[in-house]
Amino acid sequence: MNFVALKMLLGDRSKFLGLVFSIAFAAFLMAHQASIFCGLMNRTRSQIKDIPDADVWVMDKETQYIDEVAALTTNDLYRVRGVPGVAWAVRLFKGNPRVRAADGRFRTVILMGLDDETLVGAPRRMLVGNIEDLRRPDAVIIDRAGFYFFFPNTPLSIGQVMEMNDRRVTIVGICEASAPFATFPVMFTRYSQAVNYVGRERNALSFVLVKAAAGTDVSDLCRRISAVSPKLKAMTGYDFEWATIRYYIRNTGIPVNFGITVMIALVVGTVVAGQTFYIFTIENLKQFGALKAIGVTNLRIVGMILLQALLVGIIGYALGMAMCAAFFDLTRDAAIQLRGFILLWQVAVGTAGVVFFIVLLASLLSIRKVLFLEPAIVFRG
Repeated sequence: MNFVALKMLLGDRSKFLGLVFSIAFAAFLMAHQASIFCGLMNRTRSQIKDIPDADVWVMDKETQYIDEVAALTTNDLYRVRGVPGVAWAVRLFKGNPRVRAADGRFRTVILMGLDDETLVGAPRRMLVGNIEDLRRPDAVIIDRAGFYFFFPNTPLSIGQVMEMNDRRVTIVGICEASAPFATFPVMFTRYSQAVNYVGRERNALSFVLVKAAAGTDVSDLCRRISAVSPKLKAMTGYDFEWATIRYYIRNTGIPVNFGITVMIALVVGTVVAGQTFYIFTIENLKQFGALKAIGVTNLRIVGMILLQALLVGIIGYALGMAMCAAFFDLTRDAAIQLRGFILLWQVAVGTAGVVFFIVLLASLLSIRKVLFLEPAIVFRG
């Protein structure tokens, strides 16, 4: 009977292809939009993710996400260092000064000011230069995307002089950094220099990065650090990443817009596949009636319809995922601003579940029609 079901399905190639491509485009659209959304949310936490050395981030207690911070004082740093269980605690500055190249090209950048002694938070992957060169006067390291913005069509190289807040800086290294949400160039320098590159404030300490001593429970350490001052809040890097993501989900229209697109893909895929599959079944009613007339049970016929639906779903899903993977693979190197957008396996698995739901829903109407079919229909004109 399975062979008969497949022959019925493949016998009308135009409807078979219509079914397959309706599922394929629905799967592609859902996976594509979900992957872009996940990629954007992943970008919001890029600066936190790029500093895996710190177990705990200490900040002002009203801080909601990484891009909006209130300055701490040097005394806060000393308080944190005095908490039992703290192996080390260092300063971190994060600001957004404006940088101008020699040809007048300028742009706001994300400036990370690293602790002068330890350079904790330095980029992990250097493409050109050395981290230790940050100890030189006026030295900065820039990420690859930022370098290509300021020096388009130029091979990666160091030694270029730029201007930051009317001060001279020299590029001593080029690194690979995670793409930030706003696609600003990312630059690194020492803390003592970073505070001079932005407008002077009484306090300039953005975060205190903490490493827990061996054997210390990190969650308990966060509670102890938060307790040393009513204006401090300590979070693990993982919790801070999700706090930042939740802020963007709550306070921007990004999830709504992407959710609408995914819902449209779901509805269109279900309606088109359901209608095509229903018409396909109606046109084959006589064949199903003949099978029932020779004694094939309803259960066996339902199995045949589900087999047809499953085959359409698998082929359509595979085509949709192939198109989505090919899109991200082709665009990954086409523009540096698109780096970081990939087809996540979680998205592929979730899309498979939704496609199964579409196929099941599309076959329900057809199954109902066949279950109540009179076998005598085959003997009518």
